[in-house]
Amino acid sequence: MTTRAGSSAQAIDAAHARGDGALIGYLPVGFPTVEDSIRAGKVLADHGVDVLELGFPYSDPGMDGPTIQRATVSALKTGTHLEDLFHAVDELTAYGLATVSMTYWNPVEWYGVERFAHDFAAVGGAGLVTPDLPPEEGAEWEAAAEDNGLERIYLVAPSSPASRLELISEHSRGWVYAASTMGVTGARAEVDDHAHALVRRTREAGAQRVCVGLGVSNGAQARNVVSYADGAIVGSALVRTLFADDIEEALRNLAALTDELSAGVRGTA
Repeated sequence: MTTRAGSSAQAIDAAHARGDGALIGYLPVGFPTVEDSIRAGKVLADHGVDVLELGFPYSDPGMDGPTIQRATVSALKTGTHLEDLFHAVDELTAYGLATVSMTYWNPVEWYGVERFAHDFAAVGGAGLVTPDLPPEEGAEWEAAAEDNGLERIYLVAPSSPASRLELISEHSRGWVYAASTMGVTGARAEVDDHAHALVRRTREAGAQRVCVGLGVSNGAQARNVVSYADGAIVGSALVRTLFADDIEEALRNLAALTDELSAGVRGTA
């Protein structure tokens, strides 16, 4: 019997227990191909990523920056669908990598909320990051997630008032995704200064774990983030390495960047 990865919260706690900050890597399923995205996920696992945030491509990605949009458009053009997401999660959780999916809500609703939760849990998926589903509209998802043991990861932003942070902290399970800056995803020279205050405020609002994304692109930034947050989320910088013409070269570049990032979070807890 295959021993699958556990929840993303367990993976974050395990990183802290060994003295490290948690490293969360984002990749879109289906880019460059479904099988290559699975290979890329295994590279992340082999080089120190604790949790994979596997993005499902969507035609109207309001939160995604140009790098991730370019990758997801490519994945859509090659016909990536939800069954490919389940296949990838199945492969990666069996490999030992705790895996959540970042998905816009429309594909889940189209598939059927309870059916999605059941099928996602069946392949070892830990939970969902739902950027366009607020807690006020999440009752059906929360019930299905509860029934299937899935994490519910909502987002907070620097503009979120205390009442909003309390609501999201109350409804989240696993961890809260703190967007370090207003706007879309993308690697930046500096992670927004508001992130530190946002993490503190979100913890004060009741969140058990808070991880920071949007802008983390190198080891130094990752180290800075995990000095005050439970984990650093890296997306665009990782995805950019996969645009090389040769997939073997792309995976080598991905491994090198992941090594730098994992070194950055090591020994920081």
